[in-house]
Amino acid sequence: MAIKKKFPYRSAFVACNGGCHVNGENGCEYGCIGCGVCAEACKFDAIHINDTGVAEVDEEKCIACGKCTRECPKQIIRIHNCANYITVRCSNKDKGKDARQACSVSCIGCGICEKTCTASAVHVIDNCAVIDEDYCLSCGMCAVKCPRHVITDLRGILE
Repeated sequence: MAIKKKFPYRSAFVACNGGCHVNGENGCEYGCIGCGVCAEACKFDAIHINDTGVAEVDEEKCIACGKCTRECPKQIIRIHNCANYITVRCSNKDKGKDARQACSVSCIGCGICEKTCTASAVHVIDNCAVIDEDYCLSCGMCAVKCPRHVITDLRGILE
């Protein structure tokens, strides 16, 4: 039986890119630990652990029920609007130097994204960029300017 999605289409999103796992380190204290609890909780088989050891959501299968967000021990899975392709794939709250040491692609809270955003949708909170989807235009300028490539385009168009 197919599940009908509600409009506006929403999906879960994992705010971790797995850069700390790629380096062979234990990972940052804010990132995905790849425990699989979220995947087990998902009744729609929409979450899998990828090659870097991080949970990844299949937006086509996800109905945004929120079960994974409640089950995640790190609280890094969020529900986002699928129409907004620009996302921050990091949850690290450490300051620049410490964030760099924990992960090769962590947000360092430099604020370039915040200065670049013409819609005032991006703000650095606790040393990590946060996008307010109510204001984001999905123009991607923050993703283009991000020096650590933490802000990404889920479509893979902007690099």
